[in-house]
Formats: sequence, structure tokens, C-alpha cells
Amino acid sequence: MAVADGTRTLEGKVALVAGATRGAGRGIAVQLGARGATVYVSGRSTTGRPSEYGRPETIEETAALVTAAGGRGVAMVADHLVPEQVEALVARIDAEQGRLDVLVNDVWGGERLFEWDGTVWEHDLDNGLRLLRLAVETHAVTSHFALPLLLRRPGGLVVEMTDGTAEYNATRYRVSFFYDIAKAAVLRMAFALGHEVGPRGATAVALTPGWMRSEMMLDAFGVTEENWRDALAKVPHFAISETPSYVGRAVAALAADPEVARWNGRSLSSGQLARVYGFTDLDGSRPDAWRYMVEVQDPGLPADPTGYR
Repeated sequence: MAVADGTRTLEGKVALVAGATRGAGRGIAVQLGARGATVYVSGRSTTGRPSEYGRPETIEETAALVTAAGGRGVAMVADHLVPEQVEALVARIDAEQGRLDVLVNDVWGGERLFEWDGTVWEHDLDNGLRLLRLAVETHAVTSHFALPLLLRRPGGLVVEMTDGTAEYNATRYRVSFFYDIAKAAVLRMAFALGHEVGPRGATAVALTPGWMRSEMMLDAFGVTEENWRDALAKVPHFAISETPSYVGRAVAALAADPEVARWNGRSLSSGQLARVYGFTDLDGSRPDAWRYMVEVQDPGLPADPTGYR
């Protein structure tokens, strides 16, 4: 999974992708590696000991993919709800590298916890509260320990991964009370971090992929990346979907941009950044999922990605 232009513009840079076992985190880690970065990848699913997800992907596999792409992948097993584990993770990066240039907060883990359209009084309370801890507390813990190292050198980048742009989420109910709050909180975290790291020489942004063909999404539709279009018979709007590599290329483009500070505190999307930086998804297209949702899906128009990818 090489980057679109094959350049190694992140040679010598060090990144931490927190929550990189699968999905967007894995796609981001691999694309940073393809640009030549050393990428520490963290997560709970390790060889022989899966997380509560029970999924086959492991953090060691992600590290191997980073190395295969041309970077150096380093697997770190860590639960980002446990401060001591995150502190140890950052201490190892400091000891081995003495720097951190990119922090990607992609910890999530809530797919099996939220209930579609379930009200706050109907939703399982324990699941809802754990969702908030996984989506919000993990990001705060990771930033607390990682940002002092990132701020040691000017030009650092912090990426808060979420679902939906600030503009889109501000006017729409997102699935359930707990899911809505979780994704809005991450958007706000990027805004707040922009105020804190910006004056200190770094940049913080919120970033959302579009409808992403993660491992779990493909499994849910009973398809693979090779035959994903078979799912359109069931859900036609899935035609606007994108691979995890697409948002990975967005992060790589931001990390390589000497003028990245122009985005500080802002909410961004993979489709938006593709237009700015000129990268594509693996198939050469440029899906713009959030514009598609506003102009086609949400108004109830027939599925047609023409002009949106």
C-alpha cells in the first residue's frame, strides 16, 4: 500500500498511532510508513490475546504492514484507559527516539456498545458509559502523556480521529445519545488542543474518514475488499465508501505539509483534503462522502456517486 506519489517525505519522523489494530488506525499507520516514518502502533489486540472485540487483527500485524510499506513499524500493546500503560509507551518512544512528530488519537472500540436510535433511558447504561470512556477518556490520557514529547520540537501534529465533520454533526443526531456525545467531544478536543499546542509550535486537527470499508464493515456486509461492490445491492449508498488507506493518505499529507499550521483547530475530512493535496484512494478515485451525504443521501435521492468520487 504505497502512497500515491511514492515519495518518502516523512523520513526521520516518528509517529504514534494510538488505536492502530485495524480500521482507520491501521490505514493511517501504513500510509505514514509508506512515506518513510517510524510508526509506533498501539492497541489491545496482541498475538494470542484478542481484546473484547474478539477480532483476528493484531497490533503486531499492523506493525509488520508498516515495515512492509517502507517504514519501521513498532508494536506496543497498551490499554489507553490505563494511564500507567500509556506513560510507559511514551517513555519507550522517548528512550528510543527522543522525539515524537505525529500523534494520532484513533482509540475507539465502541462499535458493539452503542444501540441504533436507542434513547438515553433505553440504552444499556454500562455500555454507554464505557463507550464514552473508550472514545473520550483514552484520547485525553494519551494526549496528557504524549504531548510533552511532541512539543519538544516545533512542527508537531496531533490528529483527533472522529466520525463526521463539525459542520455536519452540529445539525444532525448521530445514531444515539452516547455515540453523538462521543463524536462531538472528539471534535471539540481538537479545537481545544489547537488553542493549547498552537502557541507552542504544533498543530491539532480533527479528521474524519467517509464511509470507510474497515475490516468490520466489510464483514458486516459479507463482502471483501475485492468484491465490496456486491454490497450495493443491499445498501446502494455504500457506493461512496472508501478504504482506510484514503484517510491514511490524508494524515500523511498533513504530516508532510510545512504549512500544516493553517489547519490548526479545524475539523477536516479525507475527501476535503484529497482535493487540497491531490492524493487518491487506492483505486484512483477521490470519494467526498460528507458532501455526498448532504447533497444525495440525506435528502433521500437515489444513490449515485457520479461527481462525488
